[in-house]
Parts: sequence; C-alpha cells; structure tokens
Amino acid sequence: MTSKAIPLPKLTGFSERNGNWYAEEVPLRDLAKEFGTPLYVYSRKALTEAYQAYDRACVDANGKRRARVHYAMKANSNLAVMDCFKKLGAGFDLVSGGELARALAIGADPKSLVFAGVGKSATEIAAALKAGVKCINVESIAELHQINRVATTLNCRAPISLRVNPDVDAQTHPYISTGLKGNKFGIAYHEVLKTYREASQLSQIDVVGIDCHIGSQITKTAPYLDALDKVLDLVAQLKKEGIVIHHLDLGGGLGISYGDESPPDITDFTNTLLNLVTERGFGYLDVVLEPGRSLVGNAGVLLTAVEYLKPGAEKNFCIVDAAMTELMRPALYEAHHGIVPVQTKALKSVTYDIVGPVCESGDWLGKDRALAIEEGDLLAILSAGAYGFVMASNYNTRPKPAEIMVDGEKVYIIRAREKISDLFSTETVLPN
Repeated sequence: MTSKAIPLPKLTGFSERNGNWYAEEVPLRDLAKEFGTPLYVYSRKALTEAYQAYDRACVDANGKRRARVHYAMKANSNLAVMDCFKKLGAGFDLVSGGELARALAIGADPKSLVFAGVGKSATEIAAALKAGVKCINVESIAELHQINRVATTLNCRAPISLRVNPDVDAQTHPYISTGLKGNKFGIAYHEVLKTYREASQLSQIDVVGIDCHIGSQITKTAPYLDALDKVLDLVAQLKKEGIVIHHLDLGGGLGISYGDESPPDITDFTNTLLNLVTERGFGYLDVVLEPGRSLVGNAGVLLTAVEYLKPGAEKNFCIVDAAMTELMRPALYEAHHGIVPVQTKALKSVTYDIVGPVCESGDWLGKDRALAIEEGDLLAILSAGAYGFVMASNYNTRPKPAEIMVDGEKVYIIRAREKISDLFSTETVLPN
C-alpha cells in the first residue's frame, strides 16, 4: 500500500468545515497569517480529552484512585502543554536534568516526578534528590551505586525503583522498542531479583517501586499484558523475600492513529491493565502510568507554506518551508503523517513528495501524496503534537518555529519564534 492510500486519523481538536481546516474554533489560515509558518498549533481540548480518557479508568466505581497519570514529557515539553496536564492532576515522567527543571518551573510537586533515563549523570541525580522527587528509576547496577554515592555525599535517602527489561517484543519500530534483551534499557529480567537484594543493602537507598516500559507507538494490548505478568511475578517473589514494593510503574508507549493504525481505546486499555493488577492480588500498590504520545500526538499540527511546485522526471516535488528541522520523524523513522491543504481548491490533484529546503535527500515530510494545491498554499501536517518540536534542530542555521495553543476561540503564543540572530548569540570568533 502506498502512503497516499492511507486514511486520515480521527482528530478531536482539529476539523475540516466547508473546505477549511480549523483548530477548535479558529481557522488555521488565520493562525498562519498572524504568526507565520512553519507553525506548531496545539488544541487544549484534544489534550484534555486524551487525559480524561486515561483518568476515567484510574478511579474505580467507589471513587478510589487506582492509578495516576505521569505525563511522559519527552513527547512534548512545552511549559503550557505541561501546565495543562498539571492542572488536570497529572504528575510527570522525566528523563533529564533539563526536564526536571521544566517540571519545577511550572510548579509541579516534586513528589509527582519520576526520574527515568538510562544515562543520568551525578549532577542530574543530585538535582533530583535535592528537589525531592518521588522516585528515580534505576537502569543498571552501576547507576544504582552511583545514586548511593551521590545520596551519601548529600546525606539523604534516595527513593528508587528498578526498571525491568522483560524481554517482551512490543511489535513496534526497532528504534522505539525498549523492552527486548538487546535494547540498552533496563535491568535484564534474570538479574532483577539479585539487584533488588543488592539495593536493599545499600546505605542510602530506599526501595520503593518497580518499573517497566517496553517501547513506544504500541498498538496492541498483548505485549503490555505479557510484560505486566512478568513484572508481577517479580513483585510476588520480592514480597516473599521481605522486600516491600510500594508502587508499580507500568510505563507508557500506547500508540496513536497516524492514519491506518488501530490502537485500543485508551480507557478500555487502561482498565485491562489495572484489572490484571487487581486480579493478581496487587491492588494495594500505587500504580503509575506514563503516557506521552497518546496524550499529545493528535493534539498538534504543523502548518507549512508551499514555496515551489517542481515537476521532475520521476517525481513531482512540493517544496515547503518546513523541513526535517521542524519534524524529524519522517526522516528518522520513515514515519507517516497525514498532510492536508488548509483550504480546499478546485484544482487538479497531482501526486507529490512533500520536501523541505534542507540540503539532505532525507529531508522529506510525506511521499506520494495526491494534493490539489498551488504555490503559496498552506498545508497542515497532522498528528505532529508528539516528538515534533522537541526533536527540532537548527541544522542549516534554521530558527525553530513558534508554538501556539488554541482554547476554543482563544489563541495563545506559548513559544515565540526564534530569530536567526538567536542562533549564534552565544558564539564568538577568535581574536586576531
């Protein structure tokens, strides 16, 4: 199947009405006119509805909270996006000292922060301990001892969980699979019990949880259930050995529809996992969920203007002002994004590759797309809310785009467009 046959995803905050695309109640063409392109546009309604789909399953029929969402902010770390989730009740999953600083900048409760990541530095560990985070997820024995050394220096206790690598195939792209024994993440399943025993003997370590995250853009429930069963087996064994686990971190990774994918309903999916935890006799554990893409992916679009239409011997090219510098996923993963004209025109449809101006053959945003467009038109690249701006770069000395949040009829600038002068303001030339 070619990409042009892939249907558009079903969206909440974005819609086409009478030939014009809108973000909630605001025409996309008006946003492009006022703020320029390339431009990231997010829908607060879409963010809220995705969060609520998880949260409905996190509370049982008696009103008892079964789990809490900790937004995986690596998917989109804009402060306004994070603040929307904080106001809805979310905690945060973070993977760097920079993300820790962002969470603290919006006033997140440190006890709502889980610090993950395979290569935390001593400086980052110290910052997390000083802030008082809920937990640090440990990904290696060497890191465990590093955390103990840093905690000893600071004369504090370090709350930790071990990230289990369950050797479960997430059935996703190999670059975003994290739960196989050949991946760099987590502690090998057969080493987990031994490592917990070792952790329980270290002077400054408090064992508080267990963690598992098997990948991203996962569209089936079965891999999660396989991994969860294996992790719960470990919890049962740890209980027998007198090592008490207080929380169970199930990670994130649930996929979205970019077109022809059919991920499970968020609420049904979450209920299935939480019900298994209860059925296995571990309903007393605090459960942490760490969704990222499924909260923000379909809550954002990237607007771009058509600069040139270039017929070729084998391909027709639509050259736009966005590039791999704004949206890396197609170049990095050969990922598909729906692409639509912001305004429908009565023109003949032509099949194009949508490419950017960056000097790389890999700089493309969509291939084989049938579009009725002309130079100067606007395109909306759909499903760009996750791993879009956060992976943007300044390659070719290109300023990063602005970001906009739409809330009904209201529009907010949540990140100003970079200026070219910003890109070399910290550089200097050598003296004569």
